[in-house]
Amino acid sequence: MARNDGRARDDQLRALDLIPDFIELANGSVLYSQGKTRVLCTATVEERVPRWLQRSGRGWMTAEYSLLPASTGERVEREAAKGRQGGRTIEIQRLIGRALRSVCDFNALGERTLWLDCDVLQADGGTRCASITGGYVALAVALIGAGLERTLVGKVAAVSVGLVDGAPLLDLDYGEDSRADVDFNVVGTDQGTFVEVQGTAEGRPFDRAAMDGLMDLATAGLDRLFAAQAEVLATVRR
Repeated sequence: MARNDGRARDDQLRALDLIPDFIELANGSVLYSQGKTRVLCTATVEERVPRWLQRSGRGWMTAEYSLLPASTGERVEREAAKGRQGGRTIEIQRLIGRALRSVCDFNALGERTLWLDCDVLQADGGTRCASITGGYVALAVALIGAGLERTLVGKVAAVSVGLVDGAPLLDLDYGEDSRADVDFNVVGTDQGTFVEVQGTAEGRPFDRAAMDGLMDLATAGLDRLFAAQAEVLATVRR
């Protein structure tokens, strides 16, 4: 049975479109599209570190995330207008930071700070996963351009899975996510390890067999995302 967006299979990713160097003035950037979800990811290499890391020889990386006002069906108020970030924003950008730091060698980076900015242009489910997968590409482009590719010790990506009407599905769009009985966000590396697994039963609790099946589905999806990252990065090596 075809899914909401016309996908024919339950184990199929949404269409991917990665445009590197999308922002001319950024050290690294990619316009990352996964189905109708679109995220602009930029990376900046700054030649200094926070005070608590000075004279340590080590670098650092931090991430920021935002939903732009027209990214959803109703206008999203800018958090700057509220004077503070919301809990969801803080949780997501911390997740992005943890994910990207897991594949960085900060000794090799030296006393530099990597800034990763993920701005959601259009949201149709999976924005945190898209930010991690696209963020890795933007970061890699920046490090390649700076001659610091050795800083990256692996790839990281993220994908959603869930049980919708009893069926395990890969890469949920908003319509699927909003009615899922169980949904997972899985962040993994190309070494077969995991940075984070966020799993919740919205309705009936899930058993170990269901969880194992969802993790197998996510692992297959991650492998395809790693291949897409490698394909686009092969075009920007310099």
